[in-house]
Amino acid sequence: MDLRQIRYFLVLASELNFTRAAGRLHISQPPLTRQIQQLEASMGVVLFERTTRGVALTPAGAVFLEEARKIVALTDQATNKTRLAHQGQLGRLDIGVFGSAILNVIPTLLIELRKTHPDIVISLQNTTKIQQVEAVREKRLDIGFNRVFPEVEDLVVETVMMESLYVAMHKDHELVRRRTLAVRDLNNQPLILFPNNVRPTFADNVVSLLRDEGLTPNVVHEVEDVMTCIALVSAGLGMAVVPESAVNLQLPGVRYHPLRSAEAKVDLSCVYRADNASPALMGFLDIVRKVRSRKIKLVTE
Repeated sequence: MDLRQIRYFLVLASELNFTRAAGRLHISQPPLTRQIQQLEASMGVVLFERTTRGVALTPAGAVFLEEARKIVALTDQATNKTRLAHQGQLGRLDIGVFGSAILNVIPTLLIELRKTHPDIVISLQNTTKIQQVEAVREKRLDIGFNRVFPEVEDLVVETVMMESLYVAMHKDHELVRRRTLAVRDLNNQPLILFPNNVRPTFADNVVSLLRDEGLTPNVVHEVEDVMTCIALVSAGLGMAVVPESAVNLQLPGVRYHPLRSAEAKVDLSCVYRADNASPALMGFLDIVRKVRSRKIKLVTE
């Protein structure tokens, strides 16, 4: 039994006439007869019986009709899914994410991916950049998003965007009336840094920014993530330099002010394997690059 024979069977079962069925199949009647006979021989049953008007299904043929429809439907479904996977419309993406990117960039990317690739299964994993790099290498992640990636010669690191820096402070802080702040305004101010995991991190960029101005950072807290950082700012326990993404994190009593400096920028980058030719990843990277070129606006814009 092969799929062609099953398809021939379904057409004949629909027409119940060899001549009409052969016409629909664009073949002559003898090849159709041979294929049906071979199908019956392979199964050891008679599927059709002759009538004065053509043929009729035997009881065994009626049972096989239902099963044959399922076989063809499953085959067509498998073919369609395989084609969609080849086109990047179907599959799975394992994505590594971190703190502040989840506040605007990642949602934008996921919304666009849902629009263009609705059948792709997405798995988000909140991990540090070192964990992301290792997971991408080991093929446990397809792509990771983070800041200040170390050099990784065996992987591709691609900048998604450069974000401006803001100062987060409590609404009762003495500097809150200023529309913007200079780096020197942070001199002697109690600073909350994040993240406090494996270096280099965004925290190192903040420290370098102050030291380049000849200032010694007054660090009062180092925390794991942006949410904890802004929570401490909300409690009046210090101020923090944050990426623009964090401005979307609105906690009671927190105000955000742009930081005036040509160096007040930080990258958001992605990392992936150069040999990962997954159509799903290629489609996702196309969306990433459209966000970078501003062809796609962030959800917060």
